[in-house]
Amino acid sequence: MHPQSITVVYKWTANPGKLAELRAIYEQVTTAMLEHEPGAVAVQIYVSESDNALYVRDEFADANALGFHLQHTAGPHFPQLLEVARPGTFLFFGDVPEELQQGALQMGLQAEFAQRVTGFDRANP
Repeated sequence: MHPQSITVVYKWTANPGKLAELRAIYEQVTTAMLEHEPGAVAVQIYVSESDNALYVRDEFADANALGFHLQHTAGPHFPQLLEVARPGTFLFFGDVPEELQQGALQMGLQAEFAQRVTGFDRANP
């Protein structure tokens, strides 16, 4: 994890009977990110059948990569996602510029933003 990287962690709770559809949408999102977003460093998707929920961890190289994602991938998929699930709080970790914070809030996200204070990543010294 580099100092300019941004991590986003969030949860979607599927509407009754819609978990499989939510998973399918996220398979499309993940493929789009892999193919068209070189600044998307990592994406991890987890599912909880018992909570009827999908948990996501996105890692972006920097604010430009996050901005590209919000505009070109997340934004276009958001209406489709809202048809099948309810978003939880989106936690943004890293230096997210004010204009991107406002963009996330304008998408209707319940979002929280926190800047890095300290830490380490043995995999990326």
